[in-house]
Amino acid sequence: MRNTTAAAPATSMHGPPANMFDTVPGYEGTVAGGGGGYLPPPMPSVPMPVPEQAPSPPDWHIPSISEDRAREAFATYVSSKCCYSSAPVREGVITNMESFNTYRYRLETFMESRSTEWSQEPYTGQPVDAGVQPAPGPWQIAAQPPAFFQEHKQTIKVPYTSSVKNCHLCLGMGRNPCTTCAGAGNKVCWVCNGSGYRHSDDRCTHCNGRGRENCSSCSSSGSCQCDTCRGKRQLLVFINLNVKWSIEKDEFVAQDSSGLRVEKLEEVSGKELFKDAQNMVYPVRGFPDVSVAQASERFVRDHQVKYAQTSRMLQQRQTIELIAITKVNYMWKGKPNVYYVYGNEFKVNADDYPATCCCSVM
Repeated sequence: MRNTTAAAPATSMHGPPANMFDTVPGYEGTVAGGGGGYLPPPMPSVPMPVPEQAPSPPDWHIPSISEDRAREAFATYVSSKCCYSSAPVREGVITNMESFNTYRYRLETFMESRSTEWSQEPYTGQPVDAGVQPAPGPWQIAAQPPAFFQEHKQTIKVPYTSSVKNCHLCLGMGRNPCTTCAGAGNKVCWVCNGSGYRHSDDRCTHCNGRGRENCSSCSSSGSCQCDTCRGKRQLLVFINLNVKWSIEKDEFVAQDSSGLRVEKLEEVSGKELFKDAQNMVYPVRGFPDVSVAQASERFVRDHQVKYAQTSRMLQQRQTIELIAITKVNYMWKGKPNVYYVYGNEFKVNADDYPATCCCSVM
């Protein structure tokens, strides 16, 4: 399949000119330094497997935590804060505990993307194979993928694209004018600033009164070895195939009325109610919380639209977690206060802790 992305304009004065590279069928949009965009994968030769209908998960319920467990989590939280007094933990009286169930849906798509770029290296006798036979297409080249849902990158030299060209920067000379002395082999003396004298009639001893000194960058030759071809005068130019395996992830947390900020739930895990991994997953159907089912349908559709045109989707994985949140109401010194215990880790949030003090380091 041909790369139909538009070629970039000729590169800057230090980059290779566009006419330096041969036209390779299937790689017409390849440019030096990349930037040609990701290559659309070929249509599958066999129909993609039809996703299996996801079974409806049971309506799980997490029992409320006990007062002792809530106090223990609260005490651990307070002890981790240097400026928090433990008095509310010891003296506070729990008046009410409310349990909330919050669902978190996550869709992950593991995919492979391919892009190409012209590359070059000094020619030192490497094999030259351009034109020996047609180059394989970008998606015909075998790459070693990692395990599912492990990000990785691999660069492969495309067979039958290597040719030898004169170095564009030094025009095949192997050397370039020295940039320090502009090719003169010497430069203005920095001590006398070119006058040949230091003070009144005192001849400059640094340059012996010449006003100029030998250039140390090029050893007075006026030219330096070309950095591009490293003095070899020729370059091996070829196409590199850049393969990237990446994970795209979207999450949705169902709204709850607990009052705990949603971003706090990013810190904890929940009880896994449902997990489904296939080449292509099917949106969750019949889930008790309608918003979760709607998010699943939206994410599955969005991933197909956004990624299937430029990448090969290798595996999808979706999960639903139930995150327990307990809102603890307590009285301390005659005033009502609140803290939250949430997640499998029994993490605590108490934004308005009633007994803080200022800390100072002596």
